Amino acid sequence: MPSRGIVPAARTRGADGRSNRPRQFKLVLYVAGVDRKSSEAIEKITRLCDEHLEGRYRLAIVDIYQQPELAREERIIAAPTLLIKRPLPSRKLVGTMEDLDKVLAGFAGKPPS
Repeated sequence: MPSRGIVPAARTRGADGRSNRPRQFKLVLYVAGVDRKSSEAIEKITRLCDEHLEGRYRLAIVDIYQQPELAREERIIAAPTLLIKRPLPSRKLVGTMEDLDKVLAGFAGKPPS
């Protein structure tokens, strides 16, 4: 598949010019129970990560009804919301994650086109 804004698995270089490990992603998907939108968001993000981040991610799923304190700490006001915690800067994407280009741009740290 063409790049479509996908974050490359290329290794980064340290100050000494040595190659470091590939960029790792820490993601948290906030959902509201087991409704249709939450289920769709879980399915889409899981599939997208498996296809494009190839084992370079950790995905946590938080039900805001079961753990409202976690949603409050991150100032989550809508669900589903994907919080991309790493790499920095952190970003939030809200919705069912249907717009693949928007989600991939979020992974890349770029504004959607």
